[in-house]
Amino acid sequence: MKKIGIYFGSSTGTTADVAKTIAKRLNVADADILDVASADVASMANYEVLLLGSSTWGMGDLQDDWEGFLPKAKGQNLAGKCVGLFGCGDSSAYSDTFCDALATIKEELDGTGCSFIGEYAPTDYGYDATRCEQGGKLIGLLIDDINESDKTADRIDTWVAALQPNL
Repeated sequence: MKKIGIYFGSSTGTTADVAKTIAKRLNVADADILDVASADVASMANYEVLLLGSSTWGMGDLQDDWEGFLPKAKGQNLAGKCVGLFGCGDSSAYSDTFCDALATIKEELDGTGCSFIGEYAPTDYGYDATRCEQGGKLIGLLIDDINESDKTADRIDTWVAALQPNL
């Protein structure tokens, strides 16, 4: 298995919890789960696979800690690295910008040489629109732990399965 680093930004703890659950499913050590609020962006060079997580705030905004980390990540040479995206949002109150922070991360990292992994078909989601659905697939793991917490474990399992060919 390739060396995996999980980077997340979390304001309320939900995205941090999802990051830890993903890490357990993939046998990623605690030392390889990094909060972007305090992580050194240069540490990304230590990993072959980067799993990047953010919650979405307001009308599709990134979690605050990503605002400082993402421009630095964009400046890294990510050539040959696989990048998977995961995040949390509210598909009811923000049904037209659900988890859009992930699309922002993807857009910012395009051109860094990385390959995006973890696409899968959306099944049983309750949003109206998201920039994270492209070509009929989700660009990463979308979690609504507020309104659909009963689906979180299955969604994580589905996404982890989608990642497997690249790990």
